Amino acid sequence: MGLAPNKHVFITCAVTGSGGSQDRSPHVPRSPREIADSAIDAARAGAAIVHCHVRDPESGAPSRTLELYREVTDRIRASEVDVVLNLTAGMGGDLVFGGGENPLPPAAGTDLVGPAERVAHIAECLPEICTLDCGTMNFAEADYVATNTPGMLRAMGRMMTEFGVRPEIEAFDTGHLWFAKQLVEEGILEDPALVQLCMGIPWGAPDDLNTFMAMVNNVPSHWTFSAFSISRNQMPFVAAAVLAGGNVRVGLEDNLWLEKGVLATNAQLVERSVHLIENMGSTVMGPQQVRELLKLEKQSPTKVL
Repeated sequence: MGLAPNKHVFITCAVTGSGGSQDRSPHVPRSPREIADSAIDAARAGAAIVHCHVRDPESGAPSRTLELYREVTDRIRASEVDVVLNLTAGMGGDLVFGGGENPLPPAAGTDLVGPAERVAHIAECLPEICTLDCGTMNFAEADYVATNTPGMLRAMGRMMTEFGVRPEIEAFDTGHLWFAKQLVEEGILEDPALVQLCMGIPWGAPDDLNTFMAMVNNVPSHWTFSAFSISRNQMPFVAAAVLAGGNVRVGLEDNLWLEKGVLATNAQLVERSVHLIENMGSTVMGPQQVRELLKLEKQSPTKVL
């Protein structure tokens, strides 16, 4: 397959994530105000989409609390800065097995709930986009499984479609793309679909270029895709994604560093990706262009804060 660079690229900023990164950088936002402010700064820097998790404001631990999502949503929508809102729906699928010869009952850290509860904040906040992690996967922790069964995904996908929220398929391996195509074939997700290729996440698809192109080649040509990698490979994958015909994601969810020894902000990561994209001869899309491309409908603010 020859190179077919994307000439019109949108940037997603993954603002805070759900990992333990808040203990390694003071720039990782915790409170709804901090998350919204960081998202707005990223939008000013050139991000057309902001992808948001929420955290407990005191501990920084990942949270599914509806009121926190509501506040983040309201703050972003009340801002004078336009941006497409993308909320995670990946929480609530955490299964931690007991160690050794006693895997059951599940151990501390398990947070496994039904599809309706996993998307309750999506129904409440109605972001333009929400994520759909399209498969179960072992993550780096020894006995932790991110659980997304076919039944769960069919139920969540149906609800997202009924809400009028565009699912962003999070694909951590080629089998996740296979199942995403099945969801489209069944009419659960609309065609063409939106995909995020998640590279270098232990233990999903490694972020070597051969594997990346295998992922790209499994995305139907009429779908829209973005891609990212983590840590030191975040910026190289900005270039790789553009060269492969896709869009890009950067942000503190995936990488804390601007360069060796220098902790980044979300806005700085977006600014650097803008420079890379433009130096490759492509243009950076704004939020309204993304809405037109993906057929999204902007929501109005529900509350002035």
